Amino acid sequence: MISKSLHEKMIAWRRDLHAHPETAFEEHRTSDVVARALQDMGMEVTRGLATTGLVGTLRNGDGPSLGLRADMDALNMQELGTCDHASTYEGKMHACGHDGHTAMLLGAAQYLSEHKPFRGTIHFIFQPAEENEGGGKYMVQDGLFTRFPCDAVFGLHNAPQMRFGTFSIREGAMLSASDFFEIVVSGNGAHAAHPHTGVDTIVAASSVVGALQGIVSRNLDPLDSLVISVTQIRGGDTWNVLPQETVIRGTCRSFTDKARALAKSRITEVCEGVAITSGARITLNYREGYPATTNAPEPTRQAIRAAQSLVGEENVDTNCKQRMGSEDFAFMQQACPGAYIILGTARGENDPPVHNPYYDFNDDALPLGAAYWIRLAEQFCPL
Repeated sequence: MISKSLHEKMIAWRRDLHAHPETAFEEHRTSDVVARALQDMGMEVTRGLATTGLVGTLRNGDGPSLGLRADMDALNMQELGTCDHASTYEGKMHACGHDGHTAMLLGAAQYLSEHKPFRGTIHFIFQPAEENEGGGKYMVQDGLFTRFPCDAVFGLHNAPQMRFGTFSIREGAMLSASDFFEIVVSGNGAHAAHPHTGVDTIVAASSVVGALQGIVSRNLDPLDSLVISVTQIRGGDTWNVLPQETVIRGTCRSFTDKARALAKSRITEVCEGVAITSGARITLNYREGYPATTNAPEPTRQAIRAAQSLVGEENVDTNCKQRMGSEDFAFMQQACPGAYIILGTARGENDPPVHNPYYDFNDDALPLGAAYWIRLAEQFCPL
């Protein structure tokens, strides 16, 4: 399906983007590259959604309307790999494969614009700021699905720890919701030799951390899933001073609205209770991040059918384990029925994972990813 020349073109796009990584809402060069490529294919291109997002629209008569989405942003981290196309920007790196996602969707757009093996409308959605900043949410708020109505929307992510040429998907919640909390414990600083003269924020913060661990084990149905992780504790500047303030930060991951609400409620109650028993002042800032990535039934069936037609039933896990990672594609799924699938891209047994400074997208996977998009278009918008 994908010719050698188109594969080479996708590699060129991908490596150019990898060498010039741009982070959330700063994907100006990336957006320019994508827009120029789509315009060269003869598409209508609309720019400026969520600042740097864009949509390329391809029409071929009357029929269903399909949305295909790729994320474009990189991460704020230093690349340590030594490939010829390594990042040329200090402290920025395509460490999650969004360069590959963009190149695969561009490759599919090229093929579909040339061959038009479908009837209807395809919207190629290139989204900024997937990494923690919610670009998908802002594209929806900017009218993505009112300006570009879709009967269904589809997303894809690479997995370098999953066997090359395999797919994973499940109906319902597939990736977790992700929320974040900051707890500020304030007291009265004192000399460490005289703790009775102050309110020890370190001890109070330790009580909070310990109590948080009991939420999952003692408040949640054992058949449900919830992760509460404290990732930062910051307090104190020297050996012999009880600090005036200690800050706790962390994240919650869940798959159901019930578990998500429980986490927020119980964290609030823990903070209130420790404040009473310790005498410290404790404030909680709880920020809801991405909702759970939840695959709708019919789009999931379409995604499975497309994947199986390419790699066979034995290479598509149709009831994969839920993953505690999160994706702002979930905001698009809240606005339009959709399905999200994982593509295995492993070169070997010990490939660097995503978000690793030595990670690099496997260019051999580009034709398969593009073929998946093409097959979806062919079966969702049949001639």
